[in-house]
Amino acid sequence: MSTESTPKPTSKTDAYTDQSNAEKGHDLENPSSHGLPRRVMSNTSDLSVKNGLGGNVQIEANAINYRTCSWQKGLHCLVGAEYLNTMSNHAVCTIVFSFITAIACFLGSLPRTFRALSKLGAFSALFTFISIILVVIFSAIEKHPYNWDETSPDPVVLAVPAPGTSFTTGLNAFLNISFTFIGQITLPSLIAEMEEPRDFWKSVTAVTIAEIILFSLVGGLVYAFIGGQYIDSMAFQSLGNDLYMKISFSFMVPTLIFLGVLYASVSARFIFFRLFEGTRHVTSHTAVGWGSWAAILLILWIFAWVIAEVIPFFSNLLSIMGSVFGSFFGFIFWGVANLRMRHADSGSMIPRKQDFLGWIEVIFNIGLILVGIFFLGPGTYASVQAVIDSYREGDVGSAFVCASNGLR
Repeated sequence: MSTESTPKPTSKTDAYTDQSNAEKGHDLENPSSHGLPRRVMSNTSDLSVKNGLGGNVQIEANAINYRTCSWQKGLHCLVGAEYLNTMSNHAVCTIVFSFITAIACFLGSLPRTFRALSKLGAFSALFTFISIILVVIFSAIEKHPYNWDETSPDPVVLAVPAPGTSFTTGLNAFLNISFTFIGQITLPSLIAEMEEPRDFWKSVTAVTIAEIILFSLVGGLVYAFIGGQYIDSMAFQSLGNDLYMKISFSFMVPTLIFLGVLYASVSARFIFFRLFEGTRHVTSHTAVGWGSWAAILLILWIFAWVIAEVIPFFSNLLSIMGSVFGSFFGFIFWGVANLRMRHADSGSMIPRKQDFLGWIEVIFNIGLILVGIFFLGPGTYASVQAVIDSYREGDVGSAFVCASNGLR
C-alpha cells in the first residue's frame, strides 16, 4: 500500500484517523446496508504503523496482529470445551466439545461488519460484569474454597510471591495478568467503523479506567476471600460450591462467544482485504466475496481448534500469547509508535529541556518498550517451559485427548 500521498499526522490522534477519513469514499452508497463492510482499516497498516512507525514495520506488525488474533481464538475453543465438560460432567470427548465451540463461533463470525456485533458486545459485557460480581459474592459467602485443607484453614494473602515460587511460575502469573490489558489489537478495525473516528480516545480512556478499577478490585477481593493457597487460574474453579461455580461460569458464555467472534473477524479482515482490495467483492454482495469470507473463517477456526488441542492448558496458553504476541501489541508497539509520532509532531523524539511532561512521556514509553522486550525474551522461555512442565506432570497426557478438562 503506497504511502507517498499520505501526509504526516499533525497530532497523535490524526495518525489514527486521517486514513479512515480518506477512505470514506469506499463506503457503500446505502449506509444502512447490513452484512457488507466499508473499505475500512482492517489492521495496523491503516493506523499508526503507517503514519507513526514507517513502512518497514508495517508487514511485521500486520503479521503479529493476525497471529495474535488466531491464537486468541484457540483460547476460546479451549475454554468452551472446559465449560461444556464442567456443565455436562464430561458427557462426550473433549475434542468434540472444543470442535462444537469452534463451529458456534464460526457461525457467529459470518457477519462482515462490526455493526452486527455491537449489540452482542454490549450484551456480553453486561454478563461478564454479572459473572465477576457473582464470583466475588460467592467467594465471600461460602464456607470454604475448593480443595480446602484443615491444616491451612485461613486464606493466605501475600503482597509478594510465596516462598519457593519459581521464575517460571512467577513470570507466567505476570503474563496472565498482562494479557488482560492488550485488547488494543482490535482498535484499528473498531475505529474504522465509528461515525467519528477521532472520538475513539474517549472510549479507550473510559474503558481502560474501568478495566483497571474493576479488575483490581475484583482480583484483590477474590484473592483475599479465597487465599493464595487455593486460588486457581480461573477464579470459578476456586469456588468450593459446585452450584456457585457453574452459575458464575455460565454468565461468561456470551463473552466467550463474542470475543472469539471479534478476534475471528479481525483475523479474517486481514486476509480478506488483501485478497480483494479495490474490488467489488469488498463492498458488494457477490458469491465470490461471501464464499471467500466463509472459507477464510472456516480455515481460521480449524487452526484455532488445533491450537486448543495442542496446548490444552488455559493459563499456559494465555502466557504464550502474552509473551510472544502481547509483548508487541501490548507494550513495544505503542511505545515505538508514540516516539515516532512525537518525531512527526516536533521533528525530534527528544523533548525540550523545559518540557517536563514530555520527558515523563518519553521515559514512560521507553519503559513500555523494555517491558515488552523482557516479556518477549524471558517471558517466552517461561511460558514454553510451563507447557513442558504441565505435560511432564501429567496434567494432560498428550495433545488431542478425550480426557475431561472441566473445572471439576
